[in-house]
Amino acid sequence: MKHIIVGTAGHIDHGKTTLIRALTGRNTDRLKEEKNRGISIELGFTYFDLPSGQRAGIVDVPGHEKFIKNMLAGVMGMDIVLLVVAADEGVMPQTSEHLAILDMLGIQKGFIVLTKSDLVEEEWLELVKEDVGEKVKGTFLENTPIIPVSSTKKTGIKEVTELIDKLALEIEDREADDMPRLPVDRVFSIAGFGTIVTGTLLSGRFNTGEEIQVFPGNRIGRIRSLQVHDEDTKVAYAGQRVAINIAGLKKGEIDRGDVVAPKGSMKETLMLDVKIKLIKNISRSIENRTRLRLYIGTKEVLCRIVLLDKDILNPGEEAYAQLRLEEEIVAKRGDKFIVRFYSPMFTIGGGEILESNPTKKKRFDEKAIEELQLKEEGKPIDIIEKIILDKSKTFPTIKEISISTAMLEEKVEEEVKNLANDGKVVLFSLTKDLHIIHIDYFNKLKKSIIEELERFHKEYTLKPGMKKEVIRSKFLGNIKPRVGERFIDLLIEKGYIEQDMENLCIKGFQVKYNDIQLKIKDKLIKVYKKSVFTPPKKEDLPEILGYNENEVIQVFNSIVSSKEIIKLNEEVYLHKSNYEKGLAIVKDYIKDNGSVTVAEYRDRLDTNRRVALALLEYFDQAKITKRDGDKRTLL
Repeated sequence: MKHIIVGTAGHIDHGKTTLIRALTGRNTDRLKEEKNRGISIELGFTYFDLPSGQRAGIVDVPGHEKFIKNMLAGVMGMDIVLLVVAADEGVMPQTSEHLAILDMLGIQKGFIVLTKSDLVEEEWLELVKEDVGEKVKGTFLENTPIIPVSSTKKTGIKEVTELIDKLALEIEDREADDMPRLPVDRVFSIAGFGTIVTGTLLSGRFNTGEEIQVFPGNRIGRIRSLQVHDEDTKVAYAGQRVAINIAGLKKGEIDRGDVVAPKGSMKETLMLDVKIKLIKNISRSIENRTRLRLYIGTKEVLCRIVLLDKDILNPGEEAYAQLRLEEEIVAKRGDKFIVRFYSPMFTIGGGEILESNPTKKKRFDEKAIEELQLKEEGKPIDIIEKIILDKSKTFPTIKEISISTAMLEEKVEEEVKNLANDGKVVLFSLTKDLHIIHIDYFNKLKKSIIEELERFHKEYTLKPGMKKEVIRSKFLGNIKPRVGERFIDLLIEKGYIEQDMENLCIKGFQVKYNDIQLKIKDKLIKVYKKSVFTPPKKEDLPEILGYNENEVIQVFNSIVSSKEIIKLNEEVYLHKSNYEKGLAIVKDYIKDNGSVTVAEYRDRLDTNRRVALALLEYFDQAKITKRDGDKRTLL
């Protein structure tokens, strides 16, 4: 079943509340002051059943210019709007302002109701119809029906009801599977129940028992119960007026303008990238860094506008802009907004959010403007691809992209996998998270790492490669170590580079010795094999071999890297065959005697204490032996 919100708009005292009472039998004015003064101050809410069987929610907005803030808080979720004009007064200032707001918000369905039509002559009524029709030209209400009504005598009420029903059938279903968001328009408490918030559920669905977060901020609660149209329900759907009983939060912790959404699903922002348009018939222009009042959802926040592609924005013109906010809010790409001058306060325009968590942009930056054009015109998959490209340096997860787009993780993952199938992004899993980077960034990073390895091989011809940790730290130091390691593993899995022990090298790399280096290598191996457990010191090798110190050390380090000579510590090195003999001896000795001391091992090897201790400490580190006082036992 569709869920429809019907709203009223129009000048003060033109009969909006009386019209709703005639349609529903209920009075939406609930405050004592409203009833005493006969004007609406706050938003009013009710519902009624349409002839087709659908139940529509109704929002009654105040018409006085002093309460435009309250009007804006109620108009954001409307599907069908009744522009109310009193037949005895015609179009008035707030009629025009309300109409401009509705048009800026992109509302597409509605019609005009001429109230108090029983108070005027037929000829006058026709003149008012003609005038109203002229005033709505160029708006979504152009050529829509104009229905004369007397709310007190109930004439025209049936026609209004039938037309609402007809338009309701034309409304497209809202995304019930999207991420749920409810901008709060009212907060109160009821003894025995606790905190209640109300609002229009813009998207998705809420279920009782779900954990929610009140944004901005870290206020966590749980949905104790839900009501739609004064009836308890287990599930509330997009397009419904919803009352949420929140457990875990007090009334004073929530304000109008806050947004209720699933825990951790949105990200606060102090900037918005937008496409903004000014109303044609206003008398002022906007200059760069003008201070404005921004109305989005049910929130009012002060901001300064940075014009990105214009020096000045004149009436009727459009521009890309960045709004720098004076307090944090949450929003989603595609959300509509209204702006008013800071002082004097009057509506000047509105527009659509293109990016809800942008980076700071410079004016007249061609690349930034091109990106905003893509975000304005692109499909969700294009937007997600652009966000991935922007965030690739941080190796974002599905959840992080979901927060940036305010889309459900399941939808984001579906689009991301489509991008992967098209070869536009690269995915890799790490524990429970799926990380994504754009193919352009992947190729750039891969190229940089391969070029670094090639430079290293050229400079250090006898080294098997660069330490993996050095590559990770240099190229992936801005992300978590395990994510960086997983990326390197991905390069290895795809065959772009190879790993030899803890070293990385380009694909197919092998250490190659020249003739002199081969001779040095052979002599080094013979020296270390022959010395058994009395190996020479590293610094004595050039003199022993009779070759240049630099050449000898390069070859020596190469052999150590290949593990043909084992490095026990900075001073002691053994040929691998002698190391294996020492290992066999310590195992046999401990099996026969239960343990071994350094002195016993030294005597058994016929060596000095320095070498015996180096071997035993190496075995300790390798978890072969375990030290217990001055003795070692086998692990």
